[in-house]
Amino acid sequence: EDNLMRIFGDPLRTQRLLKMAGMKEGEVIESGMLTRQIEKAQRKVEAHNFDIRKNLLLFDDVANDQRKVVYAQRTEIMATEDLSDAIRGLMDDSVSTLLDQHMPKQAAPSDWDLQGLADAVARDFNVRVDPKAWLEREPELEEQILRDRVARAVTDAYDAKVARTGAAIMRHVEKDVMLRMLDQHWREHLGAMDYLRQGIHLRGYAQKDYRFEFKREAFELFSAMLDRIKYETSSLMSKIEVRTQEEIEREEEERRQRLMRALRAQHDEAGSILAGPEEGKDPRPGAPPTPLPLPPAAPHTTPFVRNERKVGRNEPCPCGSGKKYKHCHGQLSNFG
Repeated sequence: EDNLMRIFGDPLRTQRLLKMAGMKEGEVIESGMLTRQIEKAQRKVEAHNFDIRKNLLLFDDVANDQRKVVYAQRTEIMATEDLSDAIRGLMDDSVSTLLDQHMPKQAAPSDWDLQGLADAVARDFNVRVDPKAWLEREPELEEQILRDRVARAVTDAYDAKVARTGAAIMRHVEKDVMLRMLDQHWREHLGAMDYLRQGIHLRGYAQKDYRFEFKREAFELFSAMLDRIKYETSSLMSKIEVRTQEEIEREEEERRQRLMRALRAQHDEAGSILAGPEEGKDPRPGAPPTPLPLPPAAPHTTPFVRNERKVGRNEPCPCGSGKKYKHCHGQLSNFG
């Protein structure tokens, strides 16, 4: 019944030995061999528990190192008043990544996906560029100059937005967006790390060290998270539109005027329905509205009156057949 005996010993064999030795329940077992076996089993259990704690510490150390990096970055963002240079750096890196996807450096110009590049820049950065037309107008255009034009178009559009909205307002928006993106992707990364930890032991079936594999895949997940934060932050800052207080008040006034026009149109329509049939309104000012005509009355119907005596069911049928009325024409009247 002892857990240690059940795991590391043979319970049935132990019971037989105790019976052969004449041991009774509750009696103290004094045996040097049994004591040594129990100590050996305890050392195995303690070593197993130590390995479990060591593996948990390994997983926690990897997550803790990543947590230090993220929290240090978050603290730096909160302490910095002007993040405009950081935002422009993120935009340059994101555009460079996009250019590498559609214009690989080792590929020939004929293999470039210029239309896909234009669509991606318009979709992710809300900027219209046409590198294909640039190359058609300037066949000798160098690759680096083409890359610089695309990157400059994105940064110029953002600078115009800052000038239109106001630098002070955009500084608050930049900080809020960066913190929001960092927190959102960090929470998603923690969920991915938990999922990785649950299945990392399966790497042992492929003759791989699961501890090394966990560190490697955790680093890949962390790097991918940082890349997503950079790209989505720059994309959101390029597409976001901040309205000033004057624009909000102007839109609110326009909305109020549209509502008043709609209510006035409904009021005029209701007045035309209630007006008289000639001109739609009474010609005399201040006169009460003409009442609506009453619906026509239902036609008066007279009740049915029988001029002859009703024939009983058991009386002879008036047709002269000699049968009772219920077996002759009375059946037809019942079906009718």
